[in-house]
Amino acid sequence: MSEETKALTLNPQLEAFQEKLLAQYDKENLSAKKGQTLFVGSSLMEIFPIEKWEEEGKVKFSKYIYNRAVRATTTAFLLKHLESQIINLEPSKIFINIGTNDIGFEVPEAEFMSNYNEILTQIGEKLPQAQVYVMRYYPINTLDFGQDSDEKTLFETRSNEKFQKASDKIEKLAQKHHFHFIDVNDGLSDKDGNLKKELTFDGAHLNPAGYSIVLENLKVYLEE
Repeated sequence: MSEETKALTLNPQLEAFQEKLLAQYDKENLSAKKGQTLFVGSSLMEIFPIEKWEEEGKVKFSKYIYNRAVRATTTAFLLKHLESQIINLEPSKIFINIGTNDIGFEVPEAEFMSNYNEILTQIGEKLPQAQVYVMRYYPINTLDFGQDSDEKTLFETRSNEKFQKASDKIEKLAQKHHFHFIDVNDGLSDKDGNLKKELTFDGAHLNPAGYSIVLENLKVYLEE
């Protein structure tokens, strides 16, 4: 188990935050409109400011986009809370970005892939009419950020190579379930394949400029 995994596992503040956010989602789900679009995953999705942009009128699609992601979570967490984060909303479209923490926390690959497969299986069984879009992982930047003492732990177990190899395997899972596998990373990487420095605040997470690029790439799927 990595030091990062230990820190998160033993972090009562984080656990309390996650529980509070899930409770908030459960409450909001009661009045949420069915048949809309859903973003779900870990922090890479949670900090996607899509609902804020919708409320401010900066973006508007034919269907509202709900965000039900929870930071610092893994496939096991999403599988455990599938009802709160996905099923209860009865969405018509689901965009999933989960699993980078499985890699970062060194969850055994067999367990990680089994969880992801079960997530897709249950979605298919409980929401057979939903269109599911499994997302390729975003690139990261370890060169400009990984040398900083605050970020060393973050990048000890994370790399572009690991993320993209895992994405390739997840693509096969998506195909197995007859779901879409999409790559919306165009414009995020520099010539060396690293996440552009100006699009991230820590090398692993996108800033609003980065999410603007991702949203532009997502439009074709959001409106199809």
